[in-house]
Amino acid sequence: MLLVGYTAKRHITCTSTYLPPKKQNPHLSKDAKTLNIKPTKRKKMADEETSESRNQARLKILELANMISVPMSLNAVVRLNVPDAIWQGGSNSPLTASQILTRVLPSRDGADAENLQRLLRMLSSYGVFEEHLNGSERKYSLTDVGRTLATDSDGLSYGPYVLQHHQDALVSAWPLVHEAVVDPTTEPFVKANGEPAYDYYGKKPEMNGLMQKAMSGVSVPFMKAILEGYDGFKGVQKLVDVGGSAGDCLRMIQRKHPNVREGINFDLPEVVAKAPPISGIIHVGGDMFKSIPEADAIFMKWVLTTWTDDECKLIMENCFKALPEGGKLIACEPVLPNETDDSHRTRALLEGDIFVMTIYRAKGKHRTEDEFRKLGLAAGFPNFRAFYIDYFYTVLEFQK
Repeated sequence: MLLVGYTAKRHITCTSTYLPPKKQNPHLSKDAKTLNIKPTKRKKMADEETSESRNQARLKILELANMISVPMSLNAVVRLNVPDAIWQGGSNSPLTASQILTRVLPSRDGADAENLQRLLRMLSSYGVFEEHLNGSERKYSLTDVGRTLATDSDGLSYGPYVLQHHQDALVSAWPLVHEAVVDPTTEPFVKANGEPAYDYYGKKPEMNGLMQKAMSGVSVPFMKAILEGYDGFKGVQKLVDVGGSAGDCLRMIQRKHPNVREGINFDLPEVVAKAPPISGIIHVGGDMFKSIPEADAIFMKWVLTTWTDDECKLIMENCFKALPEGGKLIACEPVLPNETDDSHRTRALLEGDIFVMTIYRAKGKHRTEDEFRKLGLAAGFPNFRAFYIDYFYTVLEFQK
């Protein structure tokens, strides 16, 4: 029987017989002697490896150069309601492009199934759809990734998030990203559209409505996750949600934690003016850079990310003033890892960081845990904890 970590050895009885060493070619390199490979063959192998590496590099840069095809194709299939057409309440039966067209454009003559199939094939290579090939016939169903784009039982999906990210006003800012490097006071979105993104949204009801749907589609799954995995709302009786929009997150918190008897949904006056009445919640308009309503605890989600370090410090200082001794600021933000890798999570966080730089603020950014800790200290918070509950957002707790 062999034990882990134990190497079995055969015991060999040695004699004193002398065996002279074999003669070796003095012209062979040390490595070639060891591997018994002629230098010319080794050079050929090295050349082949170098050639293969270069070919892979060329393919990679071609893929990156054409990467815009991915989000724009994703945008196209969402606009056409393809995910819902395939999902059909949970059936997810594989369909041909022609069958999908009869569902999404039933009265449209001349719609091109071949062009739709081209979109589906490309997105299948990125794991959005699953391709079922039978001879020359191709059918498509949704993968787990694709299912996030189909409307769920709550009427939500990540579809609006995809559409919101690729509206004309946002897309027009991307060719100007390099200018944020040349001059960090340059805001790509402002240069492309003449005003900051939030001001622009405020004047475009359709865009603003899409953004609200996008945020709901992203927020609800996240809120469900943190309400199951984070217990920091226990004992809180009065809670302020800074940047709470329509009050959806605050309502979910109160349902899970009835001890939160008084909720204050705090946002810009023009935002809360459109918020629906919610039992146990009052809507308060104001400016977080000036003051924040007092409460036992303050909650915010994806607020600090879009502001500079100095602006974040000011927001957090106002939170500190509004809290009692022992009170806490609960901020849910994307947190960058210290080391860069090629995982889906790291890429999503870093891509989101560039989105912030391009659309919101050139010096607004995703931050590391240590950067958030230092911001908290600068604002007066002596205690800090981070809870990695969700795959994208992290719960950051700053205690007074």
